[in-house]
Amino acid sequence: MELLLIIIAAALVNNFVLVQFLGLCPFMGASRRVEGAVGMGLATGLVLTTASGLSYLVDRFLLTPFGLEHLRLLGFILVIGAAVQLTELLIRRLSPMLHRVLGLYIPLIASNCAVLGVALLNSAASRSLVAALFYGAGAALGFGIVLAMLGGLRERLEHADVPRPFRGHAIAFVTAGIMSLAFLGFAGFARL
Repeated sequence: MELLLIIIAAALVNNFVLVQFLGLCPFMGASRRVEGAVGMGLATGLVLTTASGLSYLVDRFLLTPFGLEHLRLLGFILVIGAAVQLTELLIRRLSPMLHRVLGLYIPLIASNCAVLGVALLNSAASRSLVAALFYGAGAALGFGIVLAMLGGLRERLEHADVPRPFRGHAIAFVTAGIMSLAFLGFAGFARL
């Protein structure tokens, strides 16, 4: 039950994009089409979950025992880079078409602050390995949901009668703000 609450809290209540405002660059950049948004959500989800587990292991078995907590940020950045490389290799081998669609976005996952935020929040909360993995999966689920939602809304907005000053990125930011307000409705659901 606790692991389910961790996933729900990370995906909806403490959504990294709409509540904590982490990962906004890929959120706005990769959400032009639903297909690209779903692919980016899956790739980021794999990196988020993998990096959560690996950063826990690095923190627990390398940094903390040797008193190197001050190197936590650098260690997590290295872990994230390795997780991105692993994800890129997997996507290239398993789905070359998805690799062509995502193209430049895969290396950009390494600079996604949501991935680093998950690792740092897991470390600060002193979660177990399983809880850290579930928190990463919940964050990935929430990231993928909002990315796909904004992708679908942006596709619909292309055919809508939007006033000239609001066309393009302006209406995307207004839409993201309204989505953020909607996600605040989950605030009383679960606390983590």
